[in-house]
Amino acid sequence: MMPSGIPVATVAINGSANAALLSLEILALSDAGIAEKLVKKRQADAEKVLEKDRAISERFNKP
Repeated sequence: MMPSGIPVATVAINGSANAALLSLEILALSDAGIAEKLVKKRQADAEKVLEKDRAISERFNKP
């Protein structure tokens, strides 16, 4: 436990990708270039998830 007044961001063990994203979110607050790239990455990640969802839906919803 951390004492009150000491903000702590945590990520999972072997969660380096999430740690990097958290760092980029912090840096994006003061860097428009990073913010723009982060938005594009999030959009691309969302599209990948939607593609996977469509593939699963097609696989399991066949008559």
